[in-house]
Amino acid sequence: MGFVDAGQPFVIPTVFARIGDRILIHGSAASRMIGVLATGAAACVTVTLVDGLVLARSAFHHSINYRSVVVLGTASEISDPLEKRRALDAIVEHIAPGRLAEVRAPSELELRATRVVAFSLDEASAKLRTGPPKDDEEDYALPVWAGELPLRLTPLAPVADPRLAAGTPLPSHVSGWRRSGGRG
Repeated sequence: MGFVDAGQPFVIPTVFARIGDRILIHGSAASRMIGVLATGAAACVTVTLVDGLVLARSAFHHSINYRSVVVLGTASEISDPLEKRRALDAIVEHIAPGRLAEVRAPSELELRATRVVAFSLDEASAKLRTGPPKDDEEDYALPVWAGELPLRLTPLAPVADPRLAAGTPLPSHVSGWRRSGGRG
């Protein structure tokens, strides 16, 4: 999430979800980011997935393979309690589909301590890079290994909270978690 506050640019990693043609962002009611976004200030949401390192024969042509989306615009605060709750539920489900059915719902105090803003997808662009390096023709003869080192987001073994009650089973939405939306 990119925004400007008092002339200073900030880029803050954050969790999001999408419902229809809107990107939903949440944060503490005291958050600088949410406070600025709720005023309707211009901002940018960027999501990038790195698919691989592109190793060329020359230092100049090294790159990455990626998929990226940029959304430009202004946010509007979601203040309707039911719509806000749906947005927060969508964020939890985006993180781990199936999780919402197992966890405690937010309390009224937690809901008051959280703000949610929505960005329209009216102005969005996608960009990607795939494939091998694009070296200068004369560099293809160099005896230097070149190619792609593919990278994937893969979950490791879950680590239980040290205060987890003994005998609490590992839910299938954790043991079987896979990133949705394309390549792994």
